[in-house]
Amino acid sequence: MGSSQVEASFLTKIARAAFGIGLGAIVFNSSLYIVDDSQRTVLFDRFRGIIDETINEGAHFLIPWLQRPFIFDIRTCPHTFASVSGTKDLQMVNLTLRVLSRPRSFNSRESFKL
Repeated sequence: MGSSQVEASFLTKIARAAFGIGLGAIVFNSSLYIVDDSQRTVLFDRFRGIIDETINEGAHFLIPWLQRPFIFDIRTCPHTFASVSGTKDLQMVNLTLRVLSRPRSFNSRESFKL
């Protein structure tokens, strides 16, 4: 009878340790975020608002409830504009314009307000 109490106590300690490790892993996972090489991040803090510093690529940490990352794409993106137009001899002509654009400079406050 004494050995069953020891076994139950041991299993209870293992369950508590596993619960603590699992809770710690969940907090660690929610406090880690990754910014790719073609992205920039702006952090929003609940007390300070938008933080002026722009975060570059890499793995970064944040305080889970207090901060929230907003990730922006800064790659060159193609935009296609198509139009159908008529000529004097009543033929239809397809006109397509492809424009490559990207942000000129990345300012955290201006980009976040857009």
